[in-house]
Amino acid sequence: MHYVIIGCGNVGMELARRWTEAGHRVTGTTTTEGRVAELRGVCSDVAVLRGSDREAVEKAVSGADAVVLTVSPRISRSFDAESRIAEYADTLTASAATAAAAHPRVVFTSSISVYGAGRGELVDETTPPTDDDDASPRNFVSGEEAVLAAPRGAVVRIPDVHGHPRDIDYPARVRMAHEMLGGSVPFSAESLLYRIDYRDAAAALDFVVAQGLTGVYNAIPDETVPPTNAEAFGAICAAEGLPPLNFRGEIKTPVMPVSSAKLRAAGFTFTH
Repeated sequence: MHYVIIGCGNVGMELARRWTEAGHRVTGTTTTEGRVAELRGVCSDVAVLRGSDREAVEKAVSGADAVVLTVSPRISRSFDAESRIAEYADTLTASAATAAAAHPRVVFTSSISVYGAGRGELVDETTPPTDDDDASPRNFVSGEEAVLAAPRGAVVRIPDVHGHPRDIDYPARVRMAHEMLGGSVPFSAESLLYRIDYRDAAAALDFVVAQGLTGVYNAIPDETVPPTNAEAFGAICAAEGLPPLNFRGEIKTPVMPVSSAKLRAAGFTFTH
């Protein structure tokens, strides 16, 4: 099989590694020339392009069996609402629309921010998307709509990704928030801190592609209900001897439990 991964960050690289080791041909993309050598370590082919570049994407996906979008907005342009507007529109909405127009089988890695704070007692795939106007949920929703309009589109909604050796651990994230952002972060204090290991995120995408699934799936470890952002990061701040963070509440994620029963019922198992 020939698979194309648009946006090879930690999850995309892990997915490429899985597929290459399984004997598939994998084309990985990056926006940075300096990462080409790194991608060649796990990909058969590498293309330098932006996901919103239709001509380049059409060339990269020609003859592929499936296209997976693991694009992620740059962290440096995600801290304030104004910066998120252009960054999320180009990285998410434009990339999803371009891929969906170029290939019938597209899988989009989305976010649980599409639910906002959530509704009801349990959040699942039937929960309506939020109508919050922040660029994060708005563009994830727009990206989903573009992909689901494709003949064989699928969406995998994931929470915060962690576990990769290159990731910044949570105490370091808190220190960075104080040192670089004055202790102010765009997230909601009441949101539950759901997380997924990067290997499980890649495995979920692999599963959706291999099983030919379409539609929307939550990929959120749901065996236990995690603490809220305020609880988790408050404990870290206390341990680090730092003041509590100021949660601005611009990007909301669910405050009640989130279910991945639909993905589990299809046969997927979280292992990390």
